[in-house]
Amino acid sequence: MIDEYIERILRARVYDVAIQSSLDAAPRMSARLGNEVLIKREDQQPVFSFKLRGAYNKIANLSDTAARRGVICASAGNHAQGVALAARRRGIPALIVMPATTPSIKVEAVLALGAEVVLQGEAYDAAYEHAVRLASERQMVFVHPFDDPDVIAGQGTVGMEILRQAPGHIDAIFVAIGGGGLIAGIATYVKYLSPRTRIIGVQPEDSSAMYQSLKKGERVTLDRVGIFADGVAVKRVGEETFRLARKYVDEVLLVSSDEICSAIQDTFEDTRAIVEPSGALSLAGLKRYVARTGWQGKRLVAINCGANMNFDRLRHIAERADLGGGREALLAVEIPEERGSFLRFCGVLGERNITEFNYREQQGQRAQIFVGMNLTRGVQERHDTVKLLADAGYPVVDMTDNEMAKLHVRYMVGGHAHLSDEMLLRFEFPERPGALLRFLEAVGSRWNISLFHYRNHGSDCGRVLAGIQVPQSERAQFADHLQVLRYPWVDETDNAAYRMFLGG
Repeated sequence: MIDEYIERILRARVYDVAIQSSLDAAPRMSARLGNEVLIKREDQQPVFSFKLRGAYNKIANLSDTAARRGVICASAGNHAQGVALAARRRGIPALIVMPATTPSIKVEAVLALGAEVVLQGEAYDAAYEHAVRLASERQMVFVHPFDDPDVIAGQGTVGMEILRQAPGHIDAIFVAIGGGGLIAGIATYVKYLSPRTRIIGVQPEDSSAMYQSLKKGERVTLDRVGIFADGVAVKRVGEETFRLARKYVDEVLLVSSDEICSAIQDTFEDTRAIVEPSGALSLAGLKRYVARTGWQGKRLVAINCGANMNFDRLRHIAERADLGGGREALLAVEIPEERGSFLRFCGVLGERNITEFNYREQQGQRAQIFVGMNLTRGVQERHDTVKLLADAGYPVVDMTDNEMAKLHVRYMVGGHAHLSDEMLLRFEFPERPGALLRFLEAVGSRWNISLFHYRNHGSDCGRVLAGIQVPQSERAQFADHLQVLRYPWVDETDNAAYRMFLGG
């Protein structure tokens, strides 16, 4: 059977529309990990994904009679574009069923290729069931996104190219897994020619169908899947892909969404390519594998399998990349509700680079603050800081791994407070390590800080929104103090947003 697949891969008709994508060095990642890291650039394909290979190989091999009936598929986006382009190339109709959650950039790309689009369900499996029904009703040929020998063979050409392009023996190839078509094709080919090369699959923690199936020894159906990495959001892997994975895949790793975000940043820094979450899965797995095994001096390949990213998702990804890369910590700390306590707390942190500060005065003796901190020494620095604060008498909770805190609470700290004499001011100050502490020292402790929000976005200036209680009788002295500070500021006390959401 393996000889049949090798022949299918060698004869695959992918290069009518696909290119041989490059195998690029990743010098920054290689230096950080102590291994030679290479990235297979499937984002260079005409539809910015490897999926074109399998889709075209399937459609190119249809008989004229079957092709005239048209083709249909279910896809979260990348397979859809491959089918649409292949159908257009062959001059036949194409109907694509996509989950309603599919990023608009993928829907629009399919429509631009001339295919008909139907949106159905929250995830791939609902779209798949609907597509199967429509295929029967309209007598169209169903092009499966992964569980088809021609599709698997088309994807296997990625492995064929890697072995041709690599400058010597490859120790491991890391492959994203959704339904399993890509890893089945690559593993079958690579293990035939290079059996010592480890084939390691990578899945998100919340979309782990292949991981769970291999662990149990039979295909399992997940109750639900996460859609952050929508390109691999599959509840059940293919029958044929599972069979091949059991024979030729060495291991499957699970990674978090934050690790995926960090890998997107890593890929950009080495290649200037902005990949979608599923496209960064393999590099996230590579990093985790190296950290676990301590491998050094190995040649490792990660496959960038897709780059169909909605631009507005970058906001969230950039926010989470530092957390996933161990470069930021989030802490919840309790401080005394008294004048000067804020300044004393920052003094304990010293020159540590604060990335976020959320505080709102509360009734009672204690106040809760939410702190983000840049890390230069990773997890150990995070643990050292928690101990430093605890030793200084501050109750502290590490929120870095708390998903709810990262998704919601960090943006919800605060609320209405009925305080007398509160002014709301917006400041800017030069951004550098220790800048926040120096800003607070300049503001001083004469007037009570009742609200504070600060976020470092990596720019050259820090931006602070501060509520400060200043009695009417002291407004003139306060104004003089602001002039001495020499920081640009705007009085936002009459801002409608403040009155509606924060003020009394």
